[in-house]
Amino acid sequence: MADTTAPSTTAPTSTPGRRKAVGLTRTPTWAWALPPVLVLALGFLYPLALVVRQSFTPESLEEGGASLTPYTEVFASTVFREALTTTVRLAVGATVGCLVLGFVLALVIAFVPFPGGKAVARFIDVFLSFPSFLITLALLFIYGSVGMANGAWTGVTEAAEGPFHFLTTPWGVLLAEITYFTPFVMRPLLAAFSQLDTAQLEVASSLGAGPLRIVRQVILPEALPALAAGGSLVLVLCLNEFGIVLFTGAKGVTTLPMLVYSKAILESDYPAACVVAVVNIVLSVGLYSLYRVVSRRAGA
Repeated sequence: MADTTAPSTTAPTSTPGRRKAVGLTRTPTWAWALPPVLVLALGFLYPLALVVRQSFTPESLEEGGASLTPYTEVFASTVFREALTTTVRLAVGATVGCLVLGFVLALVIAFVPFPGGKAVARFIDVFLSFPSFLITLALLFIYGSVGMANGAWTGVTEAAEGPFHFLTTPWGVLLAEITYFTPFVMRPLLAAFSQLDTAQLEVASSLGAGPLRIVRQVILPEALPALAAGGSLVLVLCLNEFGIVLFTGAKGVTTLPMLVYSKAILESDYPAACVVAVVNIVLSVGLYSLYRVVSRRAGA
């Protein structure tokens, strides 16, 4: 006689972990994005909007009005044009210096064996975390008016003062920026050199190519994307550098960040300070966009 008993079916039991996963998937995606967006809006976008709004509000205008007067006054001022020119010159000069010095140092570390080479390469990563004023302070100890170099000079020649006073000039600012920002170029270069096929170098050397030719025809083409990425990053950082210019005390060197400080803190001219800040932000965002494009192409 056939068994007519129907097989018993039991409903699948749901575990707490399964219920939790189902609950997470039911949460709308926008709900997870809302907290960081609110934090970003309150902490950055709202203050930035206030700066932009203040740049269109001259002090002589009644509350609630807007005008282009602050922009026309700032753009027409000689101080702003000189600060813009100084900022661009220092940023470009420091970037070129960092590219040249960083490329040479990265070549030595990557391809010239010497004791402690790996430790130097690791120290570059640590150096990136140093504040900029610390490097400027170190240069002041060496080349300042009462620094080690001037002290050694006066000790040997018995002169009243030493000859090293360039730290208070644009050259001092340039030296400090090159010293501080060169590792930002070396880091992507070392990463690119580590992926370079050494067989190409061996083949070029076996064919009679000298070191300079190998660097020019084999290494440099491979390093160009990393050079472009590091150089564009240094250009953005130099454009916004404030601590180095302030700590060197360079006379007659006024950059855009220094002009913002001067207008806001020393003169209490907040609309003019906001105008300069907006100009600096526009330049920085444009250069940062260029840096991201170059970095993406370089695979950084």
